[in-house]
Amino acid sequence: MSAEGMGPSTPLIEYADASPEVRAVYDDIMATRKTDWINNFWKALANDPPTLQRIWSNIKQVMGPGALDPLTKELLYVAVSVTNGCSYCIASHGAAARNKGMTSAQFAEMLAIVGLANETNRLVTGMGVPIDERFR
Repeated sequence: MSAEGMGPSTPLIEYADASPEVRAVYDDIMATRKTDWINNFWKALANDPPTLQRIWSNIKQVMGPGALDPLTKELLYVAVSVTNGCSYCIASHGAAARNKGMTSAQFAEMLAIVGLANETNRLVTGMGVPIDERFR
């Protein structure tokens, strides 16, 4: 069982064992993130190089400069990861959020919002509450 408890672990492709195509993506990840290591998510995705390239390209685009500041993007990523129960994603993006300045108070408040939103979303869905005209 994997750390997530959802079945067998996917083999991790280390840099030394990677194809030139995968190494090129790894090199771009390290250069873009200004780091000297590749995390396990990318090593697992490397089992399918087209998926590795597609997801890395998407992450660079979506998580890169945009209308939202970098910390807000990471907080949103953590919030969705909490809702989806992805412990790996919570750890990874939690670390990224801390590196971008997230405080303990911000983390606690974000968790409170996630819990509240999940509760009220379920109540609205369960009760079939119609959308107010002025919200349209």
